[in-house]
Amino acid sequence: MNSWAKLSRTYWLLSAQFGIDPRKMLRSLRGLPRYARDYFRFRSGYSGRLELLPCLHDWYEEGGTTKLEYFWQDLLVARRIFATQPDRHVDIGSRVDGFVAHVASFREIEVFDVRPISTQVPGVTFKQADFMQPATGMTDYCDSLSCLHALEHFGLGRYGDPIDPKGFERGFANMAALLKKDGVFYLSVPVGISRVEFNGQRVLDPQAIIRLAFANSLEPRELRLIRQGGKVEVLELDEARLADLASQRYALGLFTFVKRP
Repeated sequence: MNSWAKLSRTYWLLSAQFGIDPRKMLRSLRGLPRYARDYFRFRSGYSGRLELLPCLHDWYEEGGTTKLEYFWQDLLVARRIFATQPDRHVDIGSRVDGFVAHVASFREIEVFDVRPISTQVPGVTFKQADFMQPATGMTDYCDSLSCLHALEHFGLGRYGDPIDPKGFERGFANMAALLKKDGVFYLSVPVGISRVEFNGQRVLDPQAIIRLAFANSLEPRELRLIRQGGKVEVLELDEARLADLASQRYALGLFTFVKRP
């Protein structure tokens, strides 16, 4: 792991796991003089009740978050589902406040997650299930399926799921069984040098994912890579390019598979 990757990992641990965000703190300190200047300028022309609620770092951010891989995977797959209009779309474990909400804005969607979801959301049917276990009575269940940035966590215990070193393979096979003939499976997982970053995630060799797909009667049709900064590219599915990707540190791989007879 190079110095930049180590720094990024340290920043993620501090901000996401311990609630200490050095970058936001520095931006807020930078904003203090501007806040004081703006306050006294506003106060001089305002006579009503005035309370303090400092927001100190928004000046230095863009109008929205458009560079994260979650933004791009959710948008790209939701647009594909809108274009194809499947009879039944099922999602396994994707972000409810991202991808699921996108799809629910224009059609019904069924969502399965190992964790309970108690909120009633229009257009969304929630069901709790552990897809490391076979889904009884659900073979040939749907013609469209998604699992975005979720399968890499199966079996690591992070979300209350059972510890299972083979959780990824079991989950993949059980999801593939849901699809009807010619059904489409949208899958996103981290790809690169094969490893487990316990208990956060797996990073998977894209060649191993392709082999697993063929073993479960799925034909790969497309692989898009979402890199740092929201750069999206289509990768040719040939051995040389996949091998090169397997030697890189990290990218998000967005696969499209079709169920074979």
